[in-house]
Amino acid sequence: MPRRDTYTIRLEPALGSRFQPTGFPNLGAAEFERPVDDGGWERCLLVESEQSMANRLEATLWDEPRKAPIEVIEALPHLVWDGGDGQTTSSRLEAHRIASPYFRNAETEDGAKGIDWMNQRLGLVDDRLRAPFEFAAALFALDPLCLVHGVFLSDKAFNGNPRVARAITANIEAYDVREAYSGGVKKDSVRTGASAGKGSAEGYGMVPFDRTEWTARRIEAHVAIDLDQIASYRLSEAQTAVLEALARYEVAALFTGTLRLRTACDLQVNDGDVPPLQDAERALRAAVAELDPADRGGAHLLHGGS
Repeated sequence: MPRRDTYTIRLEPALGSRFQPTGFPNLGAAEFERPVDDGGWERCLLVESEQSMANRLEATLWDEPRKAPIEVIEALPHLVWDGGDGQTTSSRLEAHRIASPYFRNAETEDGAKGIDWMNQRLGLVDDRLRAPFEFAAALFALDPLCLVHGVFLSDKAFNGNPRVARAITANIEAYDVREAYSGGVKKDSVRTGASAGKGSAEGYGMVPFDRTEWTARRIEAHVAIDLDQIASYRLSEAQTAVLEALARYEVAALFTGTLRLRTACDLQVNDGDVPPLQDAERALRAAVAELDPADRGGAHLLHGGS
């Protein structure tokens, strides 16, 4: 049997009955149908995609006011780029984590090119494919979040272009859905009508608009942590425990309290097996403390270049 931590979490709007799902260019709301027990089908809606949920889960480990990882994991390795003039970023913020051009094009404290430094640290060799377990320990030493949320070293400068899939997957779906139509008006306290060069195209006048929100009989979040994938990295027992604790902490932190996805999509937990946040934090703190000191090196600083 596959080893997974799975969670099904019942959600409901925090205000009223309506909610606004995620939207996609040239598609709008992502509708689909699924079979039901009586042999028929019901209308469903993707409220939040796997990509967006991955970003929200990872954000639980970032302290935005401090512009740094949360205190419990600040000792874990990650990359920090300093471009001068107050311009900084981190592998915890970049869409492709360590594969970001900020790190590829930067330089280390010793003057090595970022891409060469990462190839050397990861043991990447040209014209050779590498399985994740072959460089997982080296990747943990750069940023263990790459082993939880995945990384694709797609730039041709990365030898072999290896990738690691996400070990945690989540989405939010709504079932038996119906549209809820409404509208409003963009007010103009000076001009109520249009004139040449002063119309709605230029942002003037009273402009009515329509709006489509949704209601649903049931809204559920689904989360899976692939423990088999984490085990396949063949890391030390302490490193494996940290990766599992990181993923469980993210689930607990994201679904504790309100889940405000958008202005008109403010959800809250109604029922489900959400792990207690205090327990998840305690487990993560203990796992980090058990790491070898070499695995608690904190930030790797790179400079300039982008």
